[in-house]
Amino acid sequence: MRYIGNKENIVQRIYEILDTKGIKGESFFDFCSGTASVAKFFKQKDYRVVSSDLMYMSYCLQKAYIENNTTPEFQSLLPLIADKSPIKSLFSTPLEIVLSYLDTLLPIEGFIFSNYSPEGTQQLEIPRKYFTGKNAGKIDAIREEIEKWKNNCLITESEYFILLSCLLETVSFYSNVAGVYSAFHKKWDPRAIKTLELRPIKIISNNQQNKSFNSDSMKLLEEIEVDILYLDPPYNERQYPPNYHILETIARADSPTIHGISGMRDYKDEKSRFCNPVTALEDLKQIARKAKCKYIVLSYNSEGIMKQNEIVETLSQYGDVEFEEFEYQRFKSNNNGLSRTKKSVFEQVYILKKSL
Repeated sequence: MRYIGNKENIVQRIYEILDTKGIKGESFFDFCSGTASVAKFFKQKDYRVVSSDLMYMSYCLQKAYIENNTTPEFQSLLPLIADKSPIKSLFSTPLEIVLSYLDTLLPIEGFIFSNYSPEGTQQLEIPRKYFTGKNAGKIDAIREEIEKWKNNCLITESEYFILLSCLLETVSFYSNVAGVYSAFHKKWDPRAIKTLELRPIKIISNNQQNKSFNSDSMKLLEEIEVDILYLDPPYNERQYPPNYHILETIARADSPTIHGISGMRDYKDEKSRFCNPVTALEDLKQIARKAKCKYIVLSYNSEGIMKQNEIVETLSQYGDVEFEEFEYQRFKSNNNGLSRTKKSVFEQVYILKKSL
């Protein structure tokens, strides 16, 4: 999934920095989990992983990737849909069969169609072109069917979040956006006009009691005890929820009141204090002081609103601090207009070894 600050392409580099410095353990807390890419990486390294995020779409991904440790079998559902699925191969997985069935559903004119396709928003001065009418209707049909299966006890909790995650991950490949959902393209992106087909997610099992939360992680500080707390907060004043409001609505299926050209949902309860330079440092200090861990690893951006000297000064009050940085390619949809002149940015890694 395209996501601002997604560490999927650089988490190996971060891990190597920690490894060379002897920063190891058995448990890991992904404090601002986002797409769960870092949590997934450390789960595959056999850490017991705790993950948390304010956004519900993130929680869905965490439940499927991090907390879940089993391959879905869909034992209650398959007998009802197997004959209707286009896939008949003995080599197909239960998940592939279920996704294939969902792909056969006819589009419906639900909330996504009515608010985020040009066919559903013809009455607006600027019709919204996030999805073609057909794909928007498919999203509505698939989301409604998954919810119906859950309510009728035809799928388990883990199967429910796995299917939601497949849908959320797939939607990103058919959205008519540059990478975030705060705006849509005026013309159709070639990939957005293709017919949506669900993609299975990768199931990760590490036989650990991993746990995920849809919470303000600050409230978990004194109840979560781990070896490594990994902190990857927003680094500028732009909040995350407006950039992913449609994915949040698909995850919640709550038909919210929306406004503006982009059809934004209210996000007052999902705001991060790390988007303000004053409150960001206040929360960083609280994390360093209260966290029950051996190490705090802060992954930050060289253009962040917290300055390097402020971060080091704050963390140094609670132990020894080491610092590393490396260059990587800028996220195109979050380039502050600098993409033509500055195509890369530096990832800053602060490591606090807490005093006993």
